[in-house]
Amino acid sequence: MSEGAHAQVAPRFVQCASPRGLHRIAYREWGPRDNPRVLVCVHGLTRCGRDFERLAAAMSDRYRVVCPDVAGRGDSDWLADPMLYQLPQYVADMVTLIARLDVERVHWVGTSMGGLIGMALASLPGTPIERLVLNDAGPVIAKAALERIAAYVGARTFATLEAAEQYVRAVSAPFGPHSDAEWRFLTETVVRRNPDGSLRLHYDPAIAEPLRATMPDKDLELWHLWDPVRCPTLVLRGEHSDLLSRETCAQMAARGPRARVVEIAGVGHAPTLLHADQIAIVREFLLEG
Repeated sequence: MSEGAHAQVAPRFVQCASPRGLHRIAYREWGPRDNPRVLVCVHGLTRCGRDFERLAAAMSDRYRVVCPDVAGRGDSDWLADPMLYQLPQYVADMVTLIARLDVERVHWVGTSMGGLIGMALASLPGTPIERLVLNDAGPVIAKAALERIAAYVGARTFATLEAAEQYVRAVSAPFGPHSDAEWRFLTETVVRRNPDGSLRLHYDPAIAEPLRATMPDKDLELWHLWDPVRCPTLVLRGEHSDLLSRETCAQMAARGPRARVVEIAGVGHAPTLLHADQIAIVREFLLEG
């Protein structure tokens, strides 16, 4: 990993509301805070905002880059009611975050769940999103992928960092080839040390509850969120993705915002945006607008 990607940035916090009370959302920033051009980067289901450190470092010459930890992950608070770990709460939290940033418009990069949050927010009248990147996310989510993800989400403890890395490498194998240093980075960002010295995954195990409780009996379709989107949209698809099909991408290119689609070779679900070629694709698209 580059030196810039390893630079530690302290989290800031914004207070958000839910039907069960208040909770804090953590976020990290790169680039000048007075830059009106803001890029919000939102992670996948079990990951955290630090996943975007390399992308943020690469984009901070042109943007104020903001990378939140979605509720229940990273340094953000856990929700009192696990059934609130769903899109409506996530979208509400991101609206609060954008208000804290004091800007009217943002560009958005979302991986998997972060892409779904961005798609939902972009579908709303008066949306602040004016340019959207969906990283292996779309309006049809394969049931087989949902079942695979639901099977590994939950409480995990590890005796050593090496054991945690073995686990991350196993469940994240679809990320594709990465260096040893990159796998260690992808592990260190999502584990925290327990009082007894063991390590745990840094998310609320209860994030799995709504996923399992609402598991569909077929592929999940969200075209009602896609068709109203009007901002320029780029879709990245991992060549071997089990979540986002080529057929869905073809439909995304033909309806709604008529997305531009780029397939990333040798990767499943989902591209990590750690590699220079992937970052270059995102950068070129965002800076067109």
